[in-house]
Amino acid sequence: MSINKVILIGNLGSDPEVKYLDGDRAVANFSLATNETYTDRQGNRITQTEWHRVEMWDSLAKVAEKYLTKGRQVYIEGKIRTDKWTDKEGVDKYTTRIRANVLQMLGNREDRQQDAPPPANPSNSNVSADTSNTTSAEPSELDDLPF
Repeated sequence: MSINKVILIGNLGSDPEVKYLDGDRAVANFSLATNETYTDRQGNRITQTEWHRVEMWDSLAKVAEKYLTKGRQVYIEGKIRTDKWTDKEGVDKYTTRIRANVLQMLGNREDRQQDAPPPANPSNSNVSADTSNTTSAEPSELDDLPF
């Protein structure tokens, strides 16, 4: 048995580049930065940034096109894919990317609500615009929430 699974939380380094192929298939590509911070032996705080190429297909690519922008924090699940080709000089070249199959937009609540699509029934103000947790509540219930 083997497993090829990647989980990343990072920030987009660029807006997604989306291309539409035959049959309304979409593919989105963007760079994602993940940071690791540690303290070296001299007590200096060091931040190392790793860049990842991310690829999304079809409906996920369309979501990326509509809602993702440079700097946005996201959670990505996917698998590693490596392409190999031979250049003009006959030298083998490789590139590695993450083919994402799960996307969760992160960030503060205001960012999520600003980017979320409007509720299905705009006249019903009791429905949350946060698509990750769509609920209905009476206005008096909302006033009592501690956050």
